[in-house]
Amino acid sequence: MNPDPTTDDALDLIARLERETGMRTPELRKLRDQAAATGQTFDRVLLNRGLDEDAVLRCFGAELDLPFVEKFEQVQVPRLFVDHVPMAFARAHDMVAIGVEDGELLVATAHPLDVHPQDDLAGMLPCPVRFVLAPRAEVTELVNRAYRHRAEGVDEAIEDLEGADIAGLAAEIEESEDLLDVANKAPIIKLVNSVLFQALKLRASDVHFQPYQDRMQVRFRIDGILYDMDTIPKTAQEAVTSRIKVMGKMDIAERRLPQDGRASIRIGDGEVDVRISVVPTTEGERCVLRLLDKSARTYDLAEIGLDEHHRKVLEHFISFPHGIILVTGPTGSGKTTTLYASLSRISTGDKNILTIEDPVEYQLDGISQVQVNTKKGLTFANGLRSFLRQDPDVMMVGEIRDLETAEIAIRAAITGHLVFSTVHTNDAPSTITRLIDLGLEPYLVSSSLVLVIAQRLVRTLCPVCRTWVVPDDQQRAALRSIGVDLGDLPDGKVAVSPGCEECFHSGYQGRTAIYEMLPMSEGLRELLMKENSAAKLKRAALEEGMRTLRQDGALKVLEGQTSPEEVMRVTQLDLV
Repeated sequence: MNPDPTTDDALDLIARLERETGMRTPELRKLRDQAAATGQTFDRVLLNRGLDEDAVLRCFGAELDLPFVEKFEQVQVPRLFVDHVPMAFARAHDMVAIGVEDGELLVATAHPLDVHPQDDLAGMLPCPVRFVLAPRAEVTELVNRAYRHRAEGVDEAIEDLEGADIAGLAAEIEESEDLLDVANKAPIIKLVNSVLFQALKLRASDVHFQPYQDRMQVRFRIDGILYDMDTIPKTAQEAVTSRIKVMGKMDIAERRLPQDGRASIRIGDGEVDVRISVVPTTEGERCVLRLLDKSARTYDLAEIGLDEHHRKVLEHFISFPHGIILVTGPTGSGKTTTLYASLSRISTGDKNILTIEDPVEYQLDGISQVQVNTKKGLTFANGLRSFLRQDPDVMMVGEIRDLETAEIAIRAAITGHLVFSTVHTNDAPSTITRLIDLGLEPYLVSSSLVLVIAQRLVRTLCPVCRTWVVPDDQQRAALRSIGVDLGDLPDGKVAVSPGCEECFHSGYQGRTAIYEMLPMSEGLRELLMKENSAAKLKRAALEEGMRTLRQDGALKVLEGQTSPEEVMRVTQLDLV
């Protein structure tokens, strides 16, 4: 399957690559020769040079007659693949099954010329295999989802603790440790690494190590909900805590005061930032780790839960040359994802875009990102001041927390810059009054603010066990409580997910956002200058057609994306 780089077919491939990637033929031939000399495959050498992965895979797909699949939507990995192929093999070689067709198992690979692993895979499976090509990020995400229920690494690590010298904790840690490299590690290190690896497989955002009188409980926050996972013996509690402190470069001997730290860990080629918090409790020290996967892809505006109306509103305002756009919501409501999606959409190479964040959660191509460092005096306000001397077109400040930051952001918007930021309020109208409460003059807010977005995250119904049913009395009451007219139900039915193995029997898998968008119209600006009441601003916005968070959630219930209970859980009553 690997074409000889000296054949006519390879010359056709080089001509195709030149058309698709823009790289000239002499340089492509040099890379082809480099691949032959070093033993690397040609496709890996091309990707290492930073060429567009989709373009490269399309070229190889056309040359090798392999279909290219850009995205996996609603794909479930066949059980046959998970049962016969070890997770380590699938991850190491970036291969995963995406379905069965005509008795053949369709397997997606990110490396078209890795023929030996492909032969090995075919030998593991009891049926014929047909390969397709797909981007590595999509394959990795699907592998993680397919194997997420397999936690034998943690169980095995806990078993290894029995009889081990727990007091002799290995304190050494590499600058960026690989979670997959556990073969020769001490039992405690192996245990903590296995817990973190399992958490990342399950898409957990936080890992809790909570001490009890008789045990230490591991808990994962998945899709905003905490789940009890593994139990660690009480005898290992102090060693586990010490290991976590070593990772975060904290003081192991200090057990009476709270401590904060940061670490960086690797999973193969992926990098994950970990923010660590340790606080003393009556049962011992409690550790919470926030996981920020640097290799996770950023989302496009079409993927974050915006319906067509809201997407058009957002696209209209992010194209403005100046003004301030605020996103509001509680911690963990997806504000940063919305901001990143907006910045990615307008990052076309002709704009100078700068961000100051705490912390920088994901790397954005073509955008200069600065991390807050309060110890060195780099605050949001100081960073914004410096940005104004960097000839910016667009600026993003992670959060407006005080009057100083708010004033600089507002004045930057007035003087010809587009500014994005976040604020912590309950809904869009109260964001306006929050700015005035901070000490800003109403005329400054009125002249600079162009759009306020409030948002929440709701869990989406599991696609595997989701069914449409005629609602019973209890379901009808829940629908009415969020303002759904029963006559609007498609075919008189509502979507429900009773729960299955794929979704932990919770009925939910993944999350989407619901939105409340408040464009600043002339009517609202005039009202703001006369009246600072959030309630009056909200009434005026509703009269102008604003859709509340709960109303947007109700539309997603009608579409079968989520449940009335989820919408009620994350929204407050629409008081007008």
